[in-house]
Amino acid sequence: MPSSRHFRYLDVVMAFFVTILIVSNVASSAKIIDLGFSLFGIPLAFDGGTLVFPLSYVFGDILTEVYGFRASRRVIWAGFAALALTALIFFLLTSLPGEASWESSAGGGAYDAILGGISTGGIALASLLGYLAGEFSNSIVLSRMKVMMKGRLLWVRTIGSTLVGELLDSLVFVAVAALTGVFPWDLFITLVFTNYLFKCLIEALMTPLTYLAVYGLKKTEGVDVYDQGITFNPFRTGDSIS
Repeated sequence: MPSSRHFRYLDVVMAFFVTILIVSNVASSAKIIDLGFSLFGIPLAFDGGTLVFPLSYVFGDILTEVYGFRASRRVIWAGFAALALTALIFFLLTSLPGEASWESSAGGGAYDAILGGISTGGIALASLLGYLAGEFSNSIVLSRMKVMMKGRLLWVRTIGSTLVGELLDSLVFVAVAALTGVFPWDLFITLVFTNYLFKCLIEALMTPLTYLAVYGLKKTEGVDVYDQGITFNPFRTGDSIS
């Protein structure tokens, strides 16, 4: 497999992946959406990031399917660092005094209520832990299914890995956020169910685009990695992807 420096689009995919992570976490802190009806008796309410975050799994699938787990692992850790930096920046902004006219028109209270959540220990910890659990499980499941299925039935592998990854992500994110007081516990089942349902649905709807991206990148990059004889240790970041 050629060195990563020869890949034309790996950095582009990583840039979109990281951007989606940051935007979805800001949206999660900014608003909880209520569609006004229930499914199986559970109100369909979900945080704003639910509409955006599933796209990170689409890009995660593309990364693992085309470039392999080792490349995906490096990108996942890059995303983790970006999320941590985002939380730090918003925390520093929260700590700085506001200008007088801004305080009268918007104010620190509004900022804390809408955007401050992303910098608090609860939402930041929930996002980071849920992200790691979901993305790594998604990548590992997809990688192993690809070898077992000899590269066939991409849609089964992308949706199957998403069902595992999104479940772990939703459970960890909402549980940690509730434990730290970001979300009330009475919304736990609602948020886990709706987050999981919508994320998996969006992933499934994106399958045709995933196919186009995967086969286009395989042809352009001249690579189609099968992860055989590698370690799936998430913390072994020093592995070369060459």
